[in-house]
Amino acid sequence: MKAFITVIGADRIGIIAAVSGLLAAEKINIEDISQTILQGNFTMIMAVSFSEDAKPIDEIAHLLREKGDEMGLDISIRHMAIFEAMHRI
Repeated sequence: MKAFITVIGADRIGIIAAVSGLLAAEKINIEDISQTILQGNFTMIMAVSFSEDAKPIDEIAHLLREKGDEMGLDISIRHMAIFEAMHRI
């Protein structure tokens, strides 16, 4: 399964390390990543793929929200199928 993760919030040291560390621990591979500072905010989007033994997306979403709350960031994940369906319409 593939998904997109977005991260938005005040820039600080360790954001990429914290998010990528959580993903690695949960057996989720980062396939592509883009990050920038946009109007003073750190913004990042990641294309990720789940290994066969990774937790379901709703459990990963919960873990990412907790990490975001801990770091003062908005972190969300969306299944790639949502975007593929939008482009078929």
